[in-house]
This record gives sequence, structure tokens and C-alpha cells, in this order.
Amino acid sequence: MISRTDVDEAAQRIAGLTRLTPVLEADSGQYPGPVSFKCEFLQHTGSFKARGALNRILASQERGELTPAGIVVASGGNAGLANAYAAARLGVPATVFVPAAAPAVKVAKLRDVGAAVVQGGAEYAVAYEAAVAHAAGTGAVYCHAYDQPEIAAGAGTVGLELLDQVPGVDTVLVAVGGGGLMAGIAAAVEGHAKVVAVEPEGAPTLHAALHAGSPVDVAVSGVAADSLGARSVGAIGFAVAVRAGVESVLVTDADIIAARSALWNGYRIVVEHGAAAAYAALLSGAYVPGPGERVAVVLCGANTDPATL
Repeated sequence: MISRTDVDEAAQRIAGLTRLTPVLEADSGQYPGPVSFKCEFLQHTGSFKARGALNRILASQERGELTPAGIVVASGGNAGLANAYAAARLGVPATVFVPAAAPAVKVAKLRDVGAAVVQGGAEYAVAYEAAVAHAAGTGAVYCHAYDQPEIAAGAGTVGLELLDQVPGVDTVLVAVGGGGLMAGIAAAVEGHAKVVAVEPEGAPTLHAALHAGSPVDVAVSGVAADSLGARSVGAIGFAVAVRAGVESVLVTDADIIAARSALWNGYRIVVEHGAAAAYAALLSGAYVPGPGERVAVVLCGANTDPATL
């Protein structure tokens, strides 16, 4: 569980190390009220995850937990790149475990920022187990992709910025995979705005958890599975969602693809499918704002192939 206090502390800790990403107003007349795009895809490494990674490493450093082994993470995607970047920025060694089939271009990116990359296993679960074992054996600080308080609180600094950049914001639409970003934003804006979690029909982690009353495993598929492919929502994400009354809506792959194309065609914004899911809720009608409702859409990542637009 995290609170606004945790997010405020994260903001102070990472001040000067992250970008204040801009807000772009959507064309007027399309919706019952104003819509703003929070352009978090312009963050370091192309996603919001650099915020949580920096917060996790700095907090560990403050507590004296860092050893010469540095940090370790299991992820060939945005989390791996963000933690490798944060570690390099702070002068800390980083080891990243990825599946054997991880794309060569992603492995190259990790090595380019100075991480030691260990490949092995057929899927993410194997890399995760190896990373946890590495942490236990070396004393390296493990950085989870989403389900750690400092990771989620760091991500929540996006919400603090929104409160300043979009005065009077009523609703924040955010895509959910493991739920770290959603949890952080919900904690940041609690009492000021509601949060609507947007999930692909092929990976409804929070939706299923709210229905079941606790996190449950779901089958994962679809165009956004590379970034919203967690098999279950994290414990932190679920707890904050329940406390803050976060709503969950589902969108189809076709909705996500259409939203990604609309962002490019209408605004020349390039985002990954997972980020486009948040906007898909508006375009598809999965979420319908009320008259005058001010909506902010978090566009959380842009690590994608522009050739597929």
C-alpha cells in the first residue's frame, strides 16, 4: 500500500533527475469537456518507468542497502531499460535478466546504457526466478517491474504533475498491466480526481481482481501484451485501487490499434500499444465523460516501431 505521502517523498527524492513531461490539449469539440494528453512517453528511456527506478535506487541508497553488486531486475522491456538507465545515471551497477528469446535490439539497448545482461530460459518467469536468486546470492537490490512501494510511488509523480498542469482535472485515464502506474497516480490524486483503469480485453488483470476480490492470474494475449502483459495485478495496485475506488474499463485490440493510429494521424504522437489503450477508452466509448468533465489521458510509453503505424 502507498499513500500521497509516499508519492510526495518520491517527488522530492527524484527532483532534477526526471523530465517534467508536457501536457497537450486535445482538439476541442470532440468530447463533452476538455481532454488533455499527459505526454509521459517523452520521459527518459521512453516510458514512465524511469521515475520509479530512480526512486527505488535512491531510497535503497539512503537506507544503506546498496552493495557493490548494485541492482538487479528481470525485464527485457521498459522496466529493464528504465532501471538500467537509472542505475547508470546514479553510478550503480545493474544486472538485467531477460529470456533467451529477448529481441537483440532490446538487449543491445540495455548494454548500451551499461547494464550486464544475462539471457536464459524460455519465458519471463525463468528470468524472474534467476534475478531473485541473483539478488539473494549477491546482495544486489531487486527492482520489481511494478509491485514495490518505491517503484509505484515514483510512478505516481506523474499524477502530482497532472494536478499542477491540468487545474481542476476530474478524471485520469491510465492503462494498467501490473498496476504500478495506476497505483501511484491514484495515490497522488486521491481526493482530487478519480482514476479510470483501462485494460485490454486480452489482459484484464485489475478487472478480474476487482471481480474476484483479490489478485488472480489471467491469460494474457493481444497487441499490448508486450507492455501490459502481467499475468496478475500487483498487491499494491489492487490495494490502492480498492481504497481509492478506481474504476476499470476494457478495450479491444481493434480499439487500441485505432487509438494509436488516431494519435499519430491527429497529433503526430507515436506511442506503444499499451499507452494507446488509455486513449482507446475515450475513442471507443468504453469511458464516456459527463458534460464539462475535464479528462487527462496518460500516454505512458513510446517504445514501439513507428513503421507499424
